[in-house]
Amino acid sequence: MENKRFQKFVKRLIDIIVSLIVLIVFLPIWILVAVLIKVTSPGPVFFLQDRPGQYKKIFKVYKFRTMRPGSEKMVKGQEVMKDDERITPIGRFLRRSKIDEVPQVLNVLKGEMSLVGPRPERIASLEDYDDEISKRLNMKPGMTGLAQVNGNIYLDLQDRYRFDVYYVENYSLWLDLKIMLRTIGVVLFGEERYVGKCLVDLNKGAVASQKEAATI
Repeated sequence: MENKRFQKFVKRLIDIIVSLIVLIVFLPIWILVAVLIKVTSPGPVFFLQDRPGQYKKIFKVYKFRTMRPGSEKMVKGQEVMKDDERITPIGRFLRRSKIDEVPQVLNVLKGEMSLVGPRPERIASLEDYDDEISKRLNMKPGMTGLAQVNGNIYLDLQDRYRFDVYYVENYSLWLDLKIMLRTIGVVLFGEERYVGKCLVDLNKGAVASQKEAATI
């Protein structure tokens, strides 16, 4: 328990340091992106939306806008695919490169998110959560996560939940490092490259959870 507490302290420290570096060093790029969004399509530069965070605490997530105004009304659990006609021309590049997620370093600095964790879903998704899926809310949501480096939009919703719950139950700094390293690969080569190439053994996590439950 003490080791986990220390790891979470280090995790928060890494969140702050890396977020400040991204925010300050790459500021000129973010300004350029903001200008390109503004001149290529009508609407605001940023997209803000209420999302449930750790323990269901609601916060506003920040993103560069990649879709046409009014496109935020979506079917629950249905991902925006890369050929979605609602995506703006510059938005296509921002989504593919993951640059649209960069403003979330502000959420990280505020302590609402972490660099790594389950991705924050829409509030409406909470209606379908059972006790098992709700475990994904026991840690701060992340800019990237285990499901995002194992296929993400190409995965079934329930499979994404399984990855999220595995992460929460098996968290370690080493796992965070592996996720961040593979995130670089996802940015460079695309999410489809990692479909079927599991970073962890989900079944092993399930067996460990069953053993833990049996001892309670």
